[in-house]
Amino acid sequence: MRWQDEPRSENVEDRRGIKPAGIAIGGIGTLLIVLVATFLGADPRRVLNLLQQQNQQAAPAQRGAPPSPADQKSKDFVAAILGNTEIVWTDLFQKSGRQYRKPTLVLFENGTTTGCGSATSAVGPFYCPADQRVYIDLVFYQELKDRFHAPGEFAQAYVIAHEIGHHVQNLLGISDKVHEQQQRMSKTDANRLSVRLELQADFLAGVWAHHAQRIRHILEEGDIESGLQAAKAIGDDRLQKQAQGYVVPDSFTHGSSEQRSRWFRKGLQSGDMAQGDTFNADEL
Repeated sequence: MRWQDEPRSENVEDRRGIKPAGIAIGGIGTLLIVLVATFLGADPRRVLNLLQQQNQQAAPAQRGAPPSPADQKSKDFVAAILGNTEIVWTDLFQKSGRQYRKPTLVLFENGTTTGCGSATSAVGPFYCPADQRVYIDLVFYQELKDRFHAPGEFAQAYVIAHEIGHHVQNLLGISDKVHEQQQRMSKTDANRLSVRLELQADFLAGVWAHHAQRIRHILEEGDIESGLQAAKAIGDDRLQKQAQGYVVPDSFTHGSSEQRSRWFRKGLQSGDMAQGDTFNADEL
């Protein structure tokens, strides 16, 4: 990939090496506060939410050793890819008469707090619509290479682009509609709707790559294959086969390897957001 000359996004928050301190949410002190507030007529859920917000805002942070050259390079890469997504999606939104709100990308190690609750590295990269942030522990990139056999910088860029695809869905109101519908569905039907949401995010990642190449010429030989391999590597069928030796299609939440790579390729080839309506597609 030719990313070295790309403008760096200013919306990268690096929490690696930071150990948060402050009031712990949970424990006897918090329980007493909630009990007293409840006795006075307050909603305990609201009190807990306020305590968590105050803790996140007020807690001082302790940073360990300065980042290594490798850590700095990885942040530089992420900032360049995020910066490119900002260029592409700002342009596409303007052409459709909308305004693109840039998300923040958070780098963390092991675990962190988010607007969607606490998270660990085990969940993998994800987007939180509540705070409009993408979260990623970059050890996932090593796992992508070693465990899933999807090496290459464009494979890593695809991961970011997929999560930014979820941000685009959030801005367009698609995510809220899906989550509202899922509340009234069985688990199996909700999973099927989740697959359509994820496949659209794959398609939007392809749309980004199409226009990134058109505007900035960032792709080199082999990059497309690298991205397609990454999409295939994290298909539900492949992950289930590795984990348990068999596949349960009704439990899919992201789509099969074939579906994920096909929708990513469709976005990459067309660059047309109108062709990514996975929710009304007869065949995924």
